[in-house]
Amino acid sequence: VTVLPSTHVAPSRKDEGVEIPPAVKRHLGLDDQPSWVLVSEGNEFVWPGYDLRKRRKGGGYSYGFLPPRLFDRVVKAFVDWHKVHTGRLVSRD
Repeated sequence: VTVLPSTHVAPSRKDEGVEIPPAVKRHLGLDDQPSWVLVSEGNEFVWPGYDLRKRRKGGGYSYGFLPPRLFDRVVKAFVDWHKVHTGRLVSRD
């Protein structure tokens, strides 16, 4: 799988990230500070990997699913970025 990071730091270029809407952040149980999914970098590994830790609350690995429209925006931004730029995909296996 490829996992993209989320951050509170706005990307230096608009096309490097997709902002996570406040309602989605609330749904996922995240804080209320602005956040972005970075599409210019990612980590690749076999799922599930040794580096995953279960959440304290609920014992699962998932924080929840992104709404389909946001997920589609992230995928499109990722594909568009990597068609034009050299991405930073790091193998974690």
